[in-house]
Amino acid sequence: MANTSGSESRKLLSGLQAVMADAAAGQERLDRITRLIADSMGTEVCSVYLLRDADTLELCATQGLAPESVHVTRMRLGEGLVGRVALRAQPINSANAPDEKGFRYMPETGEEAYSSFLGVPIQRLGERLGVLVVQSKDARAYSEDEVYGLEVVAMVLAEMTELGAFVGEGAALSARHTSQVMIRGTCGQEGAAMGHVWLHEPRVVVTKPVAEDPEAERTRLTEAIAQLRTDIDQMLSRASTGDKEQHEVLEAYRMFAQSRGWMRRMEEDIARGLSAEAAVEKEQSSARARMETVPDAYLRERLHDLDDLSNRLLRLLTGQGKDTGAELPRDPVLVARNIGPAELLDYGRKLRGVVLEEGSVGSHAAIVARALAIPLVIHTGRITTEALNGDPILVDGDQGIVHLRPEDTVASAFRDKMAMQAEAQERYASIREKPAETRDGTVIGLHMNAGLMADLPSLPSSGAEGVGLFRTELQFLTRARVPRRGELAGLYARVMDAAQGKRVVFRTLDIGSDKVLPYMKPQDEPNPALGWRAIRVGLDKPGVMRMQLQALIRAAGGRPLSVMFPFIAQFDEFTEARDHLMREIDREAALGHVLPERLEVGAMLETPSLAFAPRQFFELADFISIGGNDLKQFFFAADRENERVRRRYDTLNVSYLTFLEQIVHRCGDSDTALSFCGEDAGRPVEAVCFAAMGLRTLSMRPASIGPVKSLLRRVDLREARAVITEARGSGGQSVRGAMMDWLKRQG
Repeated sequence: MANTSGSESRKLLSGLQAVMADAAAGQERLDRITRLIADSMGTEVCSVYLLRDADTLELCATQGLAPESVHVTRMRLGEGLVGRVALRAQPINSANAPDEKGFRYMPETGEEAYSSFLGVPIQRLGERLGVLVVQSKDARAYSEDEVYGLEVVAMVLAEMTELGAFVGEGAALSARHTSQVMIRGTCGQEGAAMGHVWLHEPRVVVTKPVAEDPEAERTRLTEAIAQLRTDIDQMLSRASTGDKEQHEVLEAYRMFAQSRGWMRRMEEDIARGLSAEAAVEKEQSSARARMETVPDAYLRERLHDLDDLSNRLLRLLTGQGKDTGAELPRDPVLVARNIGPAELLDYGRKLRGVVLEEGSVGSHAAIVARALAIPLVIHTGRITTEALNGDPILVDGDQGIVHLRPEDTVASAFRDKMAMQAEAQERYASIREKPAETRDGTVIGLHMNAGLMADLPSLPSSGAEGVGLFRTELQFLTRARVPRRGELAGLYARVMDAAQGKRVVFRTLDIGSDKVLPYMKPQDEPNPALGWRAIRVGLDKPGVMRMQLQALIRAAGGRPLSVMFPFIAQFDEFTEARDHLMREIDREAALGHVLPERLEVGAMLETPSLAFAPRQFFELADFISIGGNDLKQFFFAADRENERVRRRYDTLNVSYLTFLEQIVHRCGDSDTALSFCGEDAGRPVEAVCFAAMGLRTLSMRPASIGPVKSLLRRVDLREARAVITEARGSGGQSVRGAMMDWLKRQG
């Protein structure tokens, strides 16, 4: 293909299609393809390298290099020119390859005779599959037209690889989507689940990558683009005028759909012989590859928009909508790139687990997953391109690990783990009605965290004494508009009804940072966790806070009411928020409405600064709840979304425990009720240490109450305190080792 015109390119792709149609073995197909490409390109060498594992490329077929090097020559990603093409997902075009930086000579291949080198990545939707290489003795730089033509051929090879055209012996030629895959992610919600994959966005399968009639394919693409533009315009007209973020996304869709460059590139792909859907997917793969290298968050988001738009276009071209006819498994584990809170709530408790490529530990999806007590693992690489609907999958939310298509030994060990957990839950049920009383006679109050009406049935079954934290933001996050006061009052009343007289602490709206309302314009802040969030939003924009306070007062209907303000950093923020509440109490009284029988007003201590507030703060607050998740990240200056730093710091660090002890003493001096709320409260060893430091109330997810109560009932807090004191005095960094040794001796 010295002259890589559209007709020559189509001729080559037709040849590839003919090879694929033959009933030949995978190795034979690859061998024929390398000969076909070398002849068409007018080169002495054509080679195909495929990944045998995540880090290793293997020479799988060649025309021109030594035949005995096939399945022998291997290299790591980034090693040599071939490895660099795979790692960077970008072509390398050199007239004098041996002089290129990073060139590695493979003596078994006999490639020293060849000077020129052109390598292009074989990739599909940003997933590395291999490298396609041509080489010549002549010192020639391949033209842009030749590079582009080889990229089109590599696209077809990627589709053929996906469709299983090259299955044979050895790891590099193994069938795709059949082997076991273990993916390490991040724990978004603890727990273990076993089930079968349900893809939130079913993959579009391109079964016909090559087309013989470019004009017909161009017409198909033009018609699909026109339909796509119409759909976007209709979505924009239907979108709520207050939903600015949704409008921005749809405007980005419209911009891409109108892009002449995007259309031109796809038309050029079609002219070279690709089908319309293959041309769309080629551009989509390029966009996904660019996502890996773009550091700017805004540009990455725009590439995501293009990726989503490409999926919509592919569904129009192939007729493969989201409703594929597949039935939801009886034990579904949802797999998605990301998902909104309303969509996750639509699935509800049918799900056994959730696995996301993206997400964050404080995201909307994570909040809903915790509310539904569904194990969640986030940051799971390219699981949406690896998983198929119906694949068996194991979700270890405790470790942040996902096993896709696990081997029998792994599945058996996982079943044993789940059986042990179930057996333990049965044991915990036997102490459900008993107090969390330690051997020295100290009683620890155990409460549950909640955020949905669906959580409340867990209250009696968990053994919780009340709801230590009811997150009120979920009702705001899952709607396209601000809820009305009457709606909120009705919901809060139902929560109190379901609690059957047990205490419920309502935390006012905690938004901002990673919890942005659909109808709230995102703030362009360099560090949102330290920015305009929670009570800061409420005090600056008091309308919503006042409406929520009115709803809470009316929901109480004469019953006791506990209100807690989030993210208080200094005394005057608490007094200002409390004044808002008291003014609403006076207003409701003036309107003749029934007031709460008793009112408790508290604050979440999530910033170290509040621990050093004036004594008047502790005297004015009816109760304080330590927000452990945020407090720990601010205490250690370690972003809890950043895996590289958050795991460096232990909750049982002596400095952190000493700080908690100081808070206990300050609250004790003013006789202010104190609790600890967060994930760490639900970890039994941490719970024992907190109790030993003087905390007498802990609030956690319902499933943690049994394990925590069980361990508390077996220990003497005076002995635990002595172990901590000795460990602190030794100069060690953490008391965890000493506590674990002591607990093992307790039996």
